[in-house]
Amino acid sequence: MVATGFALGGALSHLYELPNKIGISREHYLIVQRNYDGWWQLAYVLAAQLVGILVALILTRGDAWTRGWLVLALAGLMGAQMVFWVYTYPTNAATSNWTVLPENWQDLRASWEYSHAFGAIFKLVSFTELVIACLSRKEMRRR
Repeated sequence: MVATGFALGGALSHLYELPNKIGISREHYLIVQRNYDGWWQLAYVLAAQLVGILVALILTRGDAWTRGWLVLALAGLMGAQMVFWVYTYPTNAATSNWTVLPENWQDLRASWEYSHAFGAIFKLVSFTELVIACLSRKEMRRR
């Protein structure tokens, strides 16, 4: 859950800043995008998140209710990754990680910004489902 929280923090920052970034000038956008240099390292957090969810699934074999919530948490993580690899990553590649802006940079910006917003929603779902899974464990339900 901690790794999911860390991943959610980064994702929500993208969502919160979208209204302020989506309309800024070409020059300012290139400057602002430098804030994300090194964010590729969040991949380690995502790996920890995946391992954590898979371990939790193994440890809750006898608790179908909790496992159902964990499967939904895993689906949220996979949904966020799908959005990243289908929309965000190709945009990063087309802009050399926002060091160059092609003619269609505004379309690419929209793809990048909105894909991060949808990814944040998937990560929020994943975090929420993990919280519910923790609170709904069989041991907790017996109390």
